[in-house]
Amino acid sequence: MPMKTIHTDCLVLGAGLAGSAYALHAARAGRTVELLSLAEPLQANSDWAQGGIIYDTAPDPHSLREDIMEASDGTANPAAINQLAEEGPAAVKELLLDDLNIGFDRGTAGELELAREGGHHERRIIHTKDTTGHSILSAIATKVDATPGITRRSGFVAVDLLTLSHNSTNPQDRYEPLTCFGCYALDTATGEVVAFVARKTVLATGGLGGIFQHTTNQPGSVGHGVAMAYRVGARLIDLEYVQFHPTVFFKKGAQPFLITEALRGEGAVLVDGHGRRFMDGVHPLGSLAPRDVVSRAVQHHLAASGELCAYLDLSALKPDFIRSRFPAIYERCLAHGVDITLEPIPVVPAAHFSCGGVHTDLAGRTNVRHLNAIGETACTGLHGANRLASTSLLECLVAAKAAARADLAELAKDRFPAPTACEWLSPAKIADPLLIRQDLQQIRQTMWNYAGIIRSPRRLARARRILLELREDIQAFYRDCRPTRDLIELRNAIQTALLVVHAAALNPVSKGCHYIAGGD
Repeated sequence: MPMKTIHTDCLVLGAGLAGSAYALHAARAGRTVELLSLAEPLQANSDWAQGGIIYDTAPDPHSLREDIMEASDGTANPAAINQLAEEGPAAVKELLLDDLNIGFDRGTAGELELAREGGHHERRIIHTKDTTGHSILSAIATKVDATPGITRRSGFVAVDLLTLSHNSTNPQDRYEPLTCFGCYALDTATGEVVAFVARKTVLATGGLGGIFQHTTNQPGSVGHGVAMAYRVGARLIDLEYVQFHPTVFFKKGAQPFLITEALRGEGAVLVDGHGRRFMDGVHPLGSLAPRDVVSRAVQHHLAASGELCAYLDLSALKPDFIRSRFPAIYERCLAHGVDITLEPIPVVPAAHFSCGGVHTDLAGRTNVRHLNAIGETACTGLHGANRLASTSLLECLVAAKAAARADLAELAKDRFPAPTACEWLSPAKIADPLLIRQDLQQIRQTMWNYAGIIRSPRRLARARRILLELREDIQAFYRDCRPTRDLIELRNAIQTALLVVHAAALNPVSKGCHYIAGGD
């Protein structure tokens, strides 16, 4: 039976905020869009964003620029910062306020309520309680489903990108410049691999926190876009800069979940098991210091004290305010036996955000023709060595709009030939799920222990040895077995982990999220 092929103008891999916003912009301009996602529409990292989104409408957002640069430890790309600061307010107003009418929290006079988070010197973050990401993504998902021209395909896992060099049936195409024309994707409902042939392909697959043992990311966030882009020759940058969020709920037997930085913005402080504030002597901003500083301080404290976790003390906040401003966190902690109006929240750090990724310009273009990357998958240099809180959702909106604008201009003036993709041939063997789970767990433990919050040359060398040996087994495993979502995830996880370790080993300078301990 011949392979099924689907043609489209724009192929978007990932249906979080970045991918969905791009799809809306493209479809409203009359382009056909295929929007693929691993799972259901709201199973994206964007959905779990609690704190909010920056809405800085100051005539001169100089303070915002300074806060982003300071959080990055002086390494961020000024051009990317300027783009976010200058184009961000309009992107928020047009899509979130005017179009989707998101119910952001407001004051008694109807004004938008502004919050402050770690690394910010001013209140400039709008929010919907502590479920901002969910409010935004659920609204945009509804809009996507009602927009003609967009075909949403949930349960589709991209296997590999299609390039003229490797996947065209025309042998002369291998002499063309490096060019993407879509992807092979697995329909998990049928087990069939489908070829999506596109004039523009957009990687919006989210982050890579899932390669670490402890993470705030959605299941499956193992750097799919990074791994696929690497295999076709795309440039990657800043992968050593993995941000660890300092406050993730910790209790034995409980699923960890993010405790928003907005709590500290409202007055909560980090304390040890005896109630002592240990951040005040670490940084002038205390518990509101940038995330990399707080995460390392918590990690150092746990190592020195032998305690299993730190605590977030909310005693400065009134109980009624906690329940009204942070209802989701209140309810979720209460379900695990912790009443945060009466007692502190037990917290530990966890992998949260990849500041690096597939290198792009400010229009989302990679070094591979017709291949774009946006959102957490991409790296414009906006975050440098460390991301400022609540910039990620705004980055999704700004990047999606810029990439769609550039793509629409090119699609209007250029006709791209539609190559025929080579047939996909699947092996007959079925992968052993036990082996997949074991290998993935080994990757996560190795990355957490040797390439996590605090690194050293010796730890990174050990991680590389373990992962290289494991990659040989996984590659042989992958070649012999029919693709499944779990097997594709494992293949991309081992590749992404090695790329992060390699980037970390090449950079001997401690900056932001990347911290190299002295000695070995």
